[in-house]
Amino acid sequence: MLDDRDSLLRRLHEMRSEHRDLDTVIARLSTSLADQLQVQRLKKRKLKLKDEISWLEGRLVPDIIA
Repeated sequence: MLDDRDSLLRRLHEMRSEHRDLDTVIARLSTSLADQLQVQRLKKRKLKLKDEISWLEGRLVPDIIA
């Protein structure tokens, strides 16, 4: 169980890092006359990562029964 939690934490860290990197890339491309299709794809990837991050965070927080 601990190995599973460690692997989830590692994956969460990787995904957060990629999410931040996408912020930088999108900001850079948006200021130039970049391919808007590429910017849209990067934004979709960023949203998908956000959803996956939320899902992983939910798995890492134990269920609390009130």
